[in-house]
Amino acid sequence: MNLKALSEHLGLSQTTVSRALNGYPEVSMRTRQRVSDAAQQMGYRPNHAARGLATGKARAIAVVMRMAAGQAADPHYGEFLSGVGESALSLGYDILLSPVTRETEAATFRRLAQSGQVDGILLSSPFLSDERITLLDELKVPYLVHGRDSERDRPYPFLDIDNKGAFFEAARLLVGLGHRKIGFINGLANLNFANERSAGVRQALAENNVEFDPHLISHGEMTDEYGYRSAARMLDGANAPTAILCSSLFIALGAVRAIYDRGLKIGSDVSLLAHDDVIPYLKPENFRVPLATTRSSIRAAGLRAMQRLVDGIDRPSAEGEIWPVDLIVRESIGPLPMT
Repeated sequence: MNLKALSEHLGLSQTTVSRALNGYPEVSMRTRQRVSDAAQQMGYRPNHAARGLATGKARAIAVVMRMAAGQAADPHYGEFLSGVGESALSLGYDILLSPVTRETEAATFRRLAQSGQVDGILLSSPFLSDERITLLDELKVPYLVHGRDSERDRPYPFLDIDNKGAFFEAARLLVGLGHRKIGFINGLANLNFANERSAGVRQALAENNVEFDPHLISHGEMTDEYGYRSAARMLDGANAPTAILCSSLFIALGAVRAIYDRGLKIGSDVSLLAHDDVIPYLKPENFRVPLATTRSSIRAAGLRAMQRLVDGIDRPSAEGEIWPVDLIVRESIGPLPMT
């Protein structure tokens, strides 16, 4: 079934059918509905290549993914891409996944912007003072940043969660329970989200006159093994924490092992709270001791990021969007143990 056959079936011109399928306002709602119903009944699917020639759009978005030799796959990023893909499917867009190295990234952005193969670029996990955002502005290509660069003064399109606010509330909750020695196992220090979370923890401690101990914070790849090593180092130290904050559930998996290996109980001996990106196969309520969390769906962020980017192709906007984060209290946190 092609456009010509569908037009003949309906007794309408190909131009009218095409405009109806693309939602042009000059075609009546009644005709648009009639065309849509017939297209569905007869199995018509638009030819995106032909549509691209007619509209000047590729109907594709580039997702640029930085790679490094031996780098482990990030399940958070996979879940984000699932949301992007789901949204792209509903919008009739293709996704061009473009792997790059640090050395080839800038050249790849320029090539994508000039190629005509994509209508926009999606950038995720920005760094502090991220020069890639400046480059995208210079290239004048529609783009959206998942996350943000909080050190950037000029407005730009982004979607982020309130990382600082989430970890401020988490740390304040622990301080309110009497904890003064709070460990924080964070993501890589050069990533903006990790910097924001650290700022939130520090602010909560400062406002409650709790001294920040630099030995009780670590930065690294958010994996089970990193969580274990970091928690073990803190718990074996001279100033062992009575509570630990983790930047992901994967880090928390390792922290749990380290706590149990030392014969300690979660929620009574050591409180544990982590960020939950809502990964379907790793649920905080299924931990042996249900885990208290800050919570925001990274898949939902992928859905929204793709929608925002597609909207920005036709209606450019430099608006930022920040989502609040839920704080969910479960049995893994408790008051400071009595000595």
